[in-house]
Amino acid sequence: MKQTELVFIPVPIISHLSPTVEIAKLLTQRDPRFSITIFIMKFPFGSIDSMTTDSDSIRFVTLPPVEISSGATTPGPFMSEFIKAQTLLVRDAVHELTRSNSVRLAGFVIDVMCTHMIDVADEFGVPSYLFSTSSAASLGFLLHLQFLHDYEGLNLDEFKDSDAELQVPSYANSVPGKVFPTMIFDKGVDGAAGHMYHMRRLRQAKGVMVNTFIDLESHAIQSFSGSTVPPVYPVGPILNTRTGFGEDQQNASAIMSWLDDQPPSSVVFLCFGGMGSFGTDQIKEIAYGLERSGHRFLWSLRQAPQKGKMACPRDYENIEEVLPDGFLHRTARIGKIIGWAPQVAVLSHTAVGGFVSHCGWNSLLESIWYGVPVATWPIYAEQQINAFQMVKDLGLAVEIKIDYNKDNNYIVNAHEIENGLKKLMSINSEERKKMNEMQQISRRVIIDGGSSHSSLGHFIENVMTNIP
Repeated sequence: MKQTELVFIPVPIISHLSPTVEIAKLLTQRDPRFSITIFIMKFPFGSIDSMTTDSDSIRFVTLPPVEISSGATTPGPFMSEFIKAQTLLVRDAVHELTRSNSVRLAGFVIDVMCTHMIDVADEFGVPSYLFSTSSAASLGFLLHLQFLHDYEGLNLDEFKDSDAELQVPSYANSVPGKVFPTMIFDKGVDGAAGHMYHMRRLRQAKGVMVNTFIDLESHAIQSFSGSTVPPVYPVGPILNTRTGFGEDQQNASAIMSWLDDQPPSSVVFLCFGGMGSFGTDQIKEIAYGLERSGHRFLWSLRQAPQKGKMACPRDYENIEEVLPDGFLHRTARIGKIIGWAPQVAVLSHTAVGGFVSHCGWNSLLESIWYGVPVATWPIYAEQQINAFQMVKDLGLAVEIKIDYNKDNNYIVNAHEIENGLKKLMSINSEERKKMNEMQQISRRVIIDGGSSHSSLGHFIENVMTNIP
């Protein structure tokens, strides 16, 4: 019998690729009729050269590199151009895939940021499905903005860095302009125009899988019912919880060994994602805030790339250069500063009692999975609106800042940080109780009878019904 083939097209950055691989594995485990090919684009910024999986039903095809003419020096401004440039490569690769008669092409599963690929699916006469690696609420936010922009002439500029609020169906509370994702104020193709385009195209898909679960985002998910949006399938939390350390085995072992020596729930873990870094003035304020709080800490501190240079943050060669004089000596018994962090392994450790996070959606789902309360410190992308949701709508996080972003030169002072850490580490806080409850729910929803398990079943039925 022919295998039912799905083609997955993710954005080639780890925060999108990792959940894409995990949902592909889940689909093939759930229904052995599926085989899946995941196309990996060669992104010139922090490119991921290869991916592996232990599944025989999933294969990876790395597309040839593409030259982009854009003079942009950061990943944002040429993303749209980069994705569009892949369409011919994807078309050729799918032709190659379907040349033999051994597979029956059932459809494309496309990242929400890759909706240009719907045109390629149309050429092959197969349906498109989308996969959102962000929250249901932030997806609803972008859909609502697109509606207001197209039909009511919304001017976004009045919300920039503003306390002006907008009622958004996917949020329980009105959303202040100061937490809007900064990219939507960008006039280029990867700003508002790009996001509006993707939301219009989303409405043409046969269904949208979202990495969330109903109990976490019930308000947001209910806001889609009766709208012009295709069926939404909350299938999360989709996480890679394996804790292999690869090339960083030595550093990771030292980190885990240090955590083993700390009391339960006593350590604050500070980690700001793959692109998170700060200037020296802000680093010093974090250090003073940590020291004054008196809490044990594990701090992933990374050096920003040179301004205008396309690169990820890297580990410092000499960490003392950016820290207050004597800080390492004074905190030697209670703190450890590291570079790269094995985040999943750290969050799963019993010594960790709080997580100061940039509020990337994957990181927030990991904190829920391990029941670790969060203090919000967003940096870029949609992290500010994620922080707003976690603090104001869901009550699962405390605020250090919800409207910080890396481009506004604001320094969060030591006093704000100290206060945030004390609230975060409070043993009897409402946020800690709620997080413990949500942890239990997050484990139940993905097993047989759980809401996400059922939702994935409905998605599979949709795919099988719509095979051409």
